Amino acid sequence: MKGFINATIVTPIGKSAVKGTAMGCLTTINNGAVAVSDDGIITYVGDQKAMPACGETVDLGGRVLLPGFVDSHTHAVFGGFRPDEFRMRLEGRSYMDIMNAGGGIQSTVDATRKASADELLHSLDFFIRRMSEAGVTTVEIKSGYGLDTATERKMLEVTAKAKERYAGRIGIESTFLGAHAVPREYAGRTAEYTDLIINEMLPEFRGLASNCDVFCERGVFELDDSRRLMEAARALGYNVKFHADEIVQLGGAELAASLGALSADHLLHVSDEGIRAMAASGTVATCLPPTAFALREPYAPARKMIDAGCAVALATDLNPGSCFSGSIPLTIALACIYMNMSVEETVTALTLNGAAALGIAHRVGTIEPGKEANFAVLAFDSINFLPYYVAMNCVESTYYKGQKIS
Repeated sequence: MKGFINATIVTPIGKSAVKGTAMGCLTTINNGAVAVSDDGIITYVGDQKAMPACGETVDLGGRVLLPGFVDSHTHAVFGGFRPDEFRMRLEGRSYMDIMNAGGGIQSTVDATRKASADELLHSLDFFIRRMSEAGVTTVEIKSGYGLDTATERKMLEVTAKAKERYAGRIGIESTFLGAHAVPREYAGRTAEYTDLIINEMLPEFRGLASNCDVFCERGVFELDDSRRLMEAARALGYNVKFHADEIVQLGGAELAASLGALSADHLLHVSDEGIRAMAASGTVATCLPPTAFALREPYAPARKMIDAGCAVALATDLNPGSCFSGSIPLTIALACIYMNMSVEETVTALTLNGAAALGIAHRVGTIEPGKEANFAVLAFDSINFLPYYVAMNCVESTYYKGQKIS
């Protein structure tokens, strides 16, 4: 058994998402201690004077001990990069200009189809190491740059291999996102491509992904196709998630809530009705501030959603196009400075609520007995340093199942 002593423990509490202003209520234990079993499960949390005897102890010197961060929305497996496209955006080129120049999601689809599984896994290794350094102990990885059965399978198999390779370093949750875009070979035939996903991909990938996602957006997968796709996924046992109301106010949040989705993500243009529906249903509203920042778009109305009783999560949206960033420090800074979230709400959004957005809050996301011993140790004695050290990494060390990984 291992013990962590002399810690300032700061954590939300619970096995499900925290909603509304309760997100700002964290448990703080000064002079705290945590005991961890040999298999990486927390067995004690409280005053260090009452901690059971441990064979090894780690003295944290009064520093903050947080639950490991959960990055619940990434696209970290892909082929190729798009820096020239980013430069074009900086120069004022429109999305359609970039598409006509051969950029956009289709360029990543082409590169991912060409890449070998080993090449994709090697690229992912780069991101995993940097996630760990920033205190991330659980990450969701989506497919969605194949848009055909063979390449979607390849992406999901790479994620499965990564889950095995990094089993002692980070938890990985897999999401199937074949409905990320309509591939060029199905241009103008969205319903047919949706049929392909429903009839071929969903049944084939049940053992490779726990979740199914859809880019529910005007001109991509609109409400009818999104509904029938997600009803089919749910019938096969997938948890469902939505990219919703990112570009226009389509009603994706309302649809997600009506289907009992784990989360609706992006939400830059969510309606008041959508906010009320998510608050009533328990669907987690996942905000991705680095994407809005990179695209110079208004941020999702996190303050409004919290005040209306939603459970809000935060994630990076790491991807090769709209947001080539997996920065937790940037996410924290944007949430606190521009989205009017308190530091406490931000911590909850990146831990317990992020876990709930993946359906795993029963085992990760807080520092409580019975949960995995996944921790981010700050270099400071207060969580107020998280936004104060602006967009810089406050994490001194990361522990996964009780073992130091960075």
